[in-house]
Amino acid sequence: MISTPSLALAPINHHGRRLRRRYGKVRDHLFTFLDHPDIAADNNGSERELRPTATYRKVTGGFRSNWGADFFANVRSVVGTAARHGLDAYTAIKNAVTGASLPIAPLPG
Repeated sequence: MISTPSLALAPINHHGRRLRRRYGKVRDHLFTFLDHPDIAADNNGSERELRPTATYRKVTGGFRSNWGADFFANVRSVVGTAARHGLDAYTAIKNAVTGASLPIAPLPG
C-alpha cells in the first residue's frame, strides 16, 4: 500500500484549516486509485451521470413540483446504476417497482 502524504504544513487561514480537517478525515482514501487501478482517479463518471438531469432542467425550466424532481432523480439513479451493471432500463425499473432483487454482479473494487 502506498503511504499517504503528510499533512504537516499548518494552514494560516480559516479556509485552509477547514480543508485540512476535511482531508484529514479521509486521507486514507484519497489515493485509493493508486492501489486499485480499476477505480477512476476523477469523478468524470459522476459528472456524466448528472449531465442529462442538468440539460433537462435547462431545457424545461425545471420541475413544477418537488415530487416530480424526486421521481426524476430516483428513476435516473435506478437507470444509471442498472446501465453500469449491464441491465436495460425497463428491467431495472420493473425490478425497482416490484421489489425484485437485481440479478447483477458486484462492481469491481
